[in-house]
Amino acid sequence: MSTVVSISLALGKPLLLEGEAGVGKTELAKTLAQMLGARLIRLQCYEGIDVAHALYDWNYARQMLYIRTLEASDAAGDHTLDDLFGREFLIRRPLLDAIEHTDEVPPVLLIDEIDRADDEFEAFLLELLSDFQVTIPEIGTIRAERRPIAVVTSNRTRELHDALKRRCLYHWIDHPTPEREIEIIHARIEGLPDRLAGEAAAFVARLRTLELVKAPGVAETLDWVESLITLEQVELAPEPVDATLGAVVKYHEDLGRVRAAGVETLVAAARRDAGE
Repeated sequence: MSTVVSISLALGKPLLLEGEAGVGKTELAKTLAQMLGARLIRLQCYEGIDVAHALYDWNYARQMLYIRTLEASDAAGDHTLDDLFGREFLIRRPLLDAIEHTDEVPPVLLIDEIDRADDEFEAFLLELLSDFQVTIPEIGTIRAERRPIAVVTSNRTRELHDALKRRCLYHWIDHPTPEREIEIIHARIEGLPDRLAGEAAAFVARLRTLELVKAPGVAETLDWVESLITLEQVELAPEPVDATLGAVVKYHEDLGRVRAAGVETLVAAARRDAGE
């Protein structure tokens, strides 16, 4: 992981992260911004996202005021309606903000869950990801004086086009090993008993071996551990585990599968795996 991030920074190329939801793709971008002391600019993708939400929009209220001012004035002077589409009426959205940044440290541009957007928006991003420039018809081409650090994430709900992948360094993030997940739990939740962290990581690892609709990610593990702490648990026990399954398993079918496998059996196995 650290190697591909270092290469991405050295080459100035976008980093494309794929993996199951909840494995830490977004968190990596946040952590990278924190480590570099950079501003995080996040564009959350969704179905139907367009240029007006991602790149720029026009300040229509201000444009209307400008038109009324011209109409009310007997002499417009040097001002004309052509000025309506000048810089002063432009609203910068995340992509343009990242391109035109003046930060001392280049910001981290997080384009999150690109697979949720449609093919047209993915194609629109090609110019930005290859040359870090965008074209606004009324103004022209705007190039980044210093490239932002671009991180693109995908949950792989659909396959991305090769043209986008060619512009990025690619890295797949898998679920962490139990040992690594214990480290993450301790890093995010201070003062947690080692016993509970180890057993929780082992239990979640067991869940991931089941045929679940959605295997729990690190985010669900952390939520679940915090739920157990709320119940003042210092180790796993069948009753509180069953009561808090909704924090780690998010589908009704998966709840049924976990309970069919036997919560008591899974807890006992997790305690063995943790070395109890």
